[in-house]
Amino acid sequence: MRDATSNVPRVSETSEGFRPPQQARSRAALQKLLTAAEQVLAEQGLESFTVAAVASRAGMSVGTIYRRFDGKEQLLRAVKDRLLTELETSVRDALRSAPPDLRSIITAFVAALAQTFEEHDRIFPELLDAQRSDGRDRGLAALSAIQDALLEALPLTPPEVESLKMAARTIIGACVHRAATSRFWPDDRPWETWAEEAAEMALAYLTSPPAGPARM
Repeated sequence: MRDATSNVPRVSETSEGFRPPQQARSRAALQKLLTAAEQVLAEQGLESFTVAAVASRAGMSVGTIYRRFDGKEQLLRAVKDRLLTELETSVRDALRSAPPDLRSIITAFVAALAQTFEEHDRIFPELLDAQRSDGRDRGLAALSAIQDALLEALPLTPPEVESLKMAARTIIGACVHRAATSRFWPDDRPWETWAEEAAEMALAYLTSPPAGPARM
């Protein structure tokens, strides 16, 4: 979802410890703050991520940040929420733009996932390392939402739905795992190449003769 006035992903108003802005200028200031937080996280890592570091990068006072967030954990949660909202939006936009055939839909789905993770390839691993149980819930909700978006993009019979769920969970799981482990276990592929190969594997599964219920 996007904020209609700022045309940027909107931070969830249900985030504990977060006080959402009401005025356009305040919303713009919040986006500036979250962008600075992403930059600190990407360049310095989780250990150096502090409210003071983010305030310095954003050109704001520490007190300004504390008027919006309770502290570092809530700020991290807001960063993660913004990125997950961007992921959901990117997937939905890609699926709406794709021709309504299986190959086009699967290719668009995987490419949108890969592009978002590539754009934030230094941030997602830090957020995955830092997540607590409430952060995991938000992440799982986002993954469920993009799976639902994929299922809604094609008219399917019940057996085909189950096959597509299997493919979607495998693709999403592989994408998240790749993002989390790429620093320590690189596969020497650009994200674009990974997306192309992952889409082909999913299509091979979905179009192969089924051993049980019909696939696609």
